[in-house]
Amino acid sequence: MKNKQTRRLLAIFGLLTGLLGAQTAVHAENAMDYGNYTVHYNALGTDVLPAQVAKTYGITRSKNRGMINITVLKKVMGTTGQPVTAKMTASATNLTGQYRDLDLREVREGTAIYYISEFRVSDQETLDFTIKVQPQGQESPFTLSFRQQFYTR
Repeated sequence: MKNKQTRRLLAIFGLLTGLLGAQTAVHAENAMDYGNYTVHYNALGTDVLPAQVAKTYGITRSKNRGMINITVLKKVMGTTGQPVTAKMTASATNLTGQYRDLDLREVREGTAIYYISEFRVSDQETLDFTIKVQPQGQESPFTLSFRQQFYTR
């Protein structure tokens, strides 16, 4: 049963991140391994989300808006992992050094748990993301960093 629930979580994650337009340079499956945990993450333009998905999750669709989507899975032998809650802080810096804090909100659907944040973007803007992730029960956080370029035209 848990394996089925985890597959559903990854399907939801894929739905939010896999429905991408031709101009959006995003890989549908980005993940980092941190010992007992795997963090799946993605950044994309919100205009590529289907209207119903955006409405369901309260996301504003726009060429000038981006979003990050993060989920944390605890490794469980014989499964693809178990979704866990985590404390997270996120920020982004563009190539000119402009810094912004990102407000993450937790989204739950069944046993799926993921965190999303929306933000404004400009055409061809490159953002360096830094996310501090501390899964529930973990003593110290680990840091996830990645870079994404956005296209708004």
